[in-house]
Amino acid sequence: DNLLRRAACQEAQAFGNELIPPTMPLKKATVFLNPAACKGKARNLFEKNAAPILHLSGLDVTVVKTDYEGQAKKLLELMENTDLIIIAGGDGTVQEVITGLLRRVDEAAFSKIPIGFIPLGKTCTLSHTLYPESTNQVQHITNATLAILKGETVPLDVLQIKGEKEQPVFAVSSLRWGSYRDAGVKASKYWYLGPLKTKAAHFFSTFKEWPQKHQAALMYVGPTERPPEEPEEKPSRPPLYVRLYRRLRSYWSPPKEFPREVTPEDWEELKLSTIELSIATRNRQLDLTRTEDFMDICIEADTVSKGEFVHRGSQKIRDPHTCPEGSQCIQASRCILQLPEGTEGSFGIDNEEYEAMPVEVKLLPRKLRFFCDPRMREQMLHAAIQ
Repeated sequence: DNLLRRAACQEAQAFGNELIPPTMPLKKATVFLNPAACKGKARNLFEKNAAPILHLSGLDVTVVKTDYEGQAKKLLELMENTDLIIIAGGDGTVQEVITGLLRRVDEAAFSKIPIGFIPLGKTCTLSHTLYPESTNQVQHITNATLAILKGETVPLDVLQIKGEKEQPVFAVSSLRWGSYRDAGVKASKYWYLGPLKTKAAHFFSTFKEWPQKHQAALMYVGPTERPPEEPEEKPSRPPLYVRLYRRLRSYWSPPKEFPREVTPEDWEELKLSTIELSIATRNRQLDLTRTEDFMDICIEADTVSKGEFVHRGSQKIRDPHTCPEGSQCIQASRCILQLPEGTEGSFGIDNEEYEAMPVEVKLLPRKLRFFCDPRMREQMLHAAIQ
C-alpha cells in the first residue's frame, strides 16, 4: 500500500512542478468530504490516500467536511467560485452535492464546473463507469484522485425527480421502488448471520402478504434526439465595422419572426402491477456516440415464486440494475409516476431513502461533466467504434 501511495505521489508531483505564468491564478479545488462514509473510515482513507496527491499537484485545495445528512446541499448554495468540485464519499454524498449544485439559481454556469469523485463510501456506483476495477482499495482511491489531475472528462446524464410540493432531487444513477429494494435495506439487521444475511432478509420479507404487488399508473414520453455538441471554444469577436453594419441593418430592417410550430408531446399511459420498478440513467453503459437520449424504465413481473425472489434478491444486491427476463423495458425521456392514495414505503434514489409519493422524472442529458480515467474513456470510444 505504501509503495502504491509513493508512486501516486511521484506522479502527482510532476503536475505540481509544472511552471505557470505569474499572472495565472492557482486552480481552486473544493472537496466535499463525508467523514461518516464507509462506517466512519472515510476521513482516514482520504487523508492517507487522496489528500497528499491533491496537495502535491499544485491545486489550491479547500476541504469541507460535512457533519450531518443534508449539509452538503446547504453548503453548495453558499459556495463561491471554484475551478473543480471534488466529492469524497459514496453514493449519498454524490447525490447530495449534485442536488445542491443543480438547485442553485446560477446552476447553468455552475453545472459546467467539472466534478471529481473519490470513492470512499460503502456503495460507489459511479466508480464502475469512471475508473478501472481494482481489488486493492488504496489503488482504487489513488487512481480516482490521479484521474482528476489528468483532466479527462465524460458527460453524465442526470435524473430530475420532482414531487408535488418538494424541491426537486437529482440523481446520476437510478430511482428504485419495490420489494427487492425494501428487503436489501434490511439486510444489515441480520449481520449476525454473516454471508447469509442477504438471503435471510429476502426470505423473511416473503412472510408478508404474497405475492408482493406495487401498483401505479405510469405516463411517459419516448426518447429524444440528441442535439449536436456545442463547441467549447467561443468564436472570435468580429471587427468593429462588421458589428456596426449588422446593428444598423437589424435596426432598419428588423428580421421577421415566424411563429414556431410546437409539436405536441406524445404521452403514453400504462397501468402497472410490479414487484419492483426502476428508472435508471444510461451512465453505467455510457455510449459517447449515441444519437438518442433516454432513461431505462424496468417494470418487473409480479408473478415471482418465493425461491426466485430470494435468489434474485442476492443478485440485485451485487447489481441493482439487472432487468430479469419477463420484465417490461421502456425507453423514455420523461415520465410521471402516479401512486394510489395511501401508498406506503420508500423510494431508493441513488441508494438514499425518500418517502414514496407521486413524482415526475425528467432526464437532463449530458448535464454534468465528471473526471474519468483516460483508459476508461478510450475503452468507451473503442467500444462505440466497434
